[in-house]
Amino acid sequence: MRLSTRNQLTGTIIRISKGEAMATLKVQLDGTEQVLTSAITLDAANDLGLAEGQSVTLLIKATDVAIAID
Repeated sequence: MRLSTRNQLTGTIIRISKGEAMATLKVQLDGTEQVLTSAITLDAANDLGLAEGQSVTLLIKATDVAIAID
């Protein structure tokens, strides 16, 4: 599969929280202590068979990125 998304990060699912319609995934990026959170539909999580400990690739496509400084 070829994708136009350039921001692709690999990691491991460390926690999945499932609600009525959405699933929230915590993914620890490979080689770091950094954890990213992704919210996807519950149907998508179930269709993909996602589980804690599974390796995944995060595809990030955003039109806005906010930056804050102290």
